Amino acid sequence: MLWSLIVGAIIGVIAGAITSKGKSMGIIADIIAGLVGSAVGQALFGTWGPTMAGMALIPSILGAVIVVAVASFFIAKSA
Repeated sequence: MLWSLIVGAIIGVIAGAITSKGKSMGIIADIIAGLVGSAVGQALFGTWGPTMAGMALIPSILGAVIVVAVASFFIAKSA
């Protein structure tokens, strides 16, 4: 459980850095983006590549990039 949160946070930080939206995200948002992005990425792209804590890293990062981009689009629209 703790390992999944740590890996989710790392995935969220990487996704935030790729989309350049990571400066405004906190650690909780990074964890959520990483975990949700992992589920989205593995559903869309499969479970190939290296895995950590039961998450395929490359599809998880791709999914987290999608989640961060979509979330930042809707947050920017409402602000």
